[in-house]
Amino acid sequence: MTPAATPPRTFSTTDATTGGTTGAPASDPRLAPARRWTRDRWLATADGLLDAVLPYASPGGALIALPGPVSASGVWSDGLEGYARTFLLAAFRLRGEDGRDPAGLIERYADGLRHGTDPTGDERWPRVDERRQAVVEAASVAIGLSETRPWLWDRLDDGTRQRTVDWLSGVVGTRGYTNNWLWFQNVIEAFLASVGGPWEQSDLDHNAETAESLYVGDGWYSDGRGRGGRRQNFDHYAGWAWHVYPLLHARIQGRPLERVHADRLRAYLDQARHLVGSRGAPMLQGRSVTYRHAVLAPFWAGAVADATPLSPGATRTLTAAVAEHFDAAGAVDDRGLLPVGWHRRYDRVRQLYTGGSSPYWASKGFLGLLLGADHPVWTAAPELPEAWQEPHAVALRAPGWLVSATPTDGVVRLLNHGSDRAIEHALTVRGDDPFYRRLAYSGVTSPQLAAGDVAAPLDSHTALLDTRGVPSHRDTVERVHLDDAVAVSRSRVCWLDVPGRGPDGEGPDDGQGDDAGWAGLRLGPVLTTASVVRGPDEVRLAWWTPATTAAPGRAPAPGTTAEDLDRDAAWPVDAGPWRLHVGGWPLAAAKDGALRVERSADRSGTLVRVVRDDGTSSHVRALRVAVEDGGAPAPSPGTPAETSLDVVGAVRRAGSDPLGAASAVPWLRTSAPVAAGEVVAALVVLTGEDGARRRPAPAVRVRRGADGGPPAAVEVRWPDGPVDAVPTGSAS
Repeated sequence: MTPAATPPRTFSTTDATTGGTTGAPASDPRLAPARRWTRDRWLATADGLLDAVLPYASPGGALIALPGPVSASGVWSDGLEGYARTFLLAAFRLRGEDGRDPAGLIERYADGLRHGTDPTGDERWPRVDERRQAVVEAASVAIGLSETRPWLWDRLDDGTRQRTVDWLSGVVGTRGYTNNWLWFQNVIEAFLASVGGPWEQSDLDHNAETAESLYVGDGWYSDGRGRGGRRQNFDHYAGWAWHVYPLLHARIQGRPLERVHADRLRAYLDQARHLVGSRGAPMLQGRSVTYRHAVLAPFWAGAVADATPLSPGATRTLTAAVAEHFDAAGAVDDRGLLPVGWHRRYDRVRQLYTGGSSPYWASKGFLGLLLGADHPVWTAAPELPEAWQEPHAVALRAPGWLVSATPTDGVVRLLNHGSDRAIEHALTVRGDDPFYRRLAYSGVTSPQLAAGDVAAPLDSHTALLDTRGVPSHRDTVERVHLDDAVAVSRSRVCWLDVPGRGPDGEGPDDGQGDDAGWAGLRLGPVLTTASVVRGPDEVRLAWWTPATTAAPGRAPAPGTTAEDLDRDAAWPVDAGPWRLHVGGWPLAAAKDGALRVERSADRSGTLVRVVRDDGTSSHVRALRVAVEDGGAPAPSPGTPAETSLDVVGAVRRAGSDPLGAASAVPWLRTSAPVAAGEVVAALVVLTGEDGARRRPAPAVRVRRGADGGPPAAVEVRWPDGPVDAVPTGSAS
């Protein structure tokens, strides 16, 4: 097994945190969902979801086009998606019940198969050469047929079986799978081989080589490569695709999960368990979050394959808490459907490939139904997962994340210093992808997703402001340092110029937009951001340094990359000067009146706080920075320090957040331009407890570096004594 890099850094209840508990009595409310979500309730939930889609099926049942947006692949493809993804849920339910079928699912999906594979029929499915999305859905069909083989496939007429083989065979010999899609081809060809159909070993060999090249350690796969070949594409696909399909592939072949995949699954779960809050809220980060329950798929896979660090009772507690979280949040609408969204319907979480049927990849979250009623997951007493027992911080080195959890308020915070999904070419206009390049994510907050928020990001974001007040975007993330307390990264920032948008992303600009009506970029300097954590508190530090560029009219220095050459050729460089913005966590509520904004200032600095009616609080507080020149003695404790974050504010939004109709983001800014190498510091806090309690401020000390360069040394001293040093040097 690949071990986690380090054990979590825990905090005692005397630290400046929302304390924790080291025990879990039977009355602990966090265990209650596991008692409510028995296997029978999971079955009933699955049956309800399957019944609800019936009114949207075509006469023969081959196409199930559910309400919602239409994907880029079109309504026809979306109808196949509805069939395939609900069939996957039906298959898990049928296999786990050993073929017992009170609702007639077998005949329903057999009818759909007959009509969908009829090449001359009105309900035929798109072939792989007609819609690339058919590869994804064909994989679910293959898995469903394998899991239900004794009751469905083996009872089909020969003509339907041959037409099904012909339709699935469209994937054989195809290429170009550079991310998790390679597993779709693997499972389809495994099923074809199991029924005497065509398959090619060269396809499998090529996919194995590609998959291995994307493995980065500790159970993590990068879901494809980004700009410059970087492996920094991390999200839930690492679990619900890269670790689930090897298990389903092995089941098609009738063998146990291979040792290498079992070890990697166990290692992944050892880290992924830190990404689910103790009240069942999973991390809202990355694309395809509308799949919701699919975040549970790797946890169930670990139980099915006996490749998990969680006990059966802990697996049951975690999975039940997530199911109850989505249930309570209204993820299933009044029609019994899963609409596009995270909680309720919210179309702005979609990608171009998302249609009304897409959310039914949530079926993977019901993988646990493969476990019979006598499995320990269902019979063992619920147990509190270890990650829910006390406040802690842990570095997830493969994705470059520093995770901080406070179990008593259920909040898990992810500070992103390593994942960017920067897949666009350097010549392409590119914005800060809100699902990947924000500095911070959690299970109880969401990036702001209205068009203006994407064009001019403010939330959970550190940015340089140009002379018009437009915030910069974070581009490719370059890692500098990561441990269980401190994370540092840097990025050459850029500004996205969008016609018709002002400095806050709303309304008209000042006439400096592009007259041709297309967006452009302006390049900026390198912005370094550091996060130092203790409990719910993050000290956020930032400074900028000039970007390295070729001298005008001179050849670039040896070793200059093609990407740097393209960037230099493509876009103008902003000359500055720049102010600095520190954006706090966004909070959402059902109505604007449930969010209160408070501002204050005293000798220790300025503060702005957003408080929700339930007590959840997001605040940012300016910190004073004690500066010493290189070679000078350190200042005494009484030496005055300065804070340049002297402007406070909060932006309110309507319709920008999938967690509520209203939202607000607190922020701090400098009123004057920031010099190169000047360190700006703020305390950034998201907490569900003691939101109004003002704790003593950490102390920040900086030793200046060379003119225009990064600081020579930075340290953060916490009020109760511990000191964290912040590396500022070259990337590791």
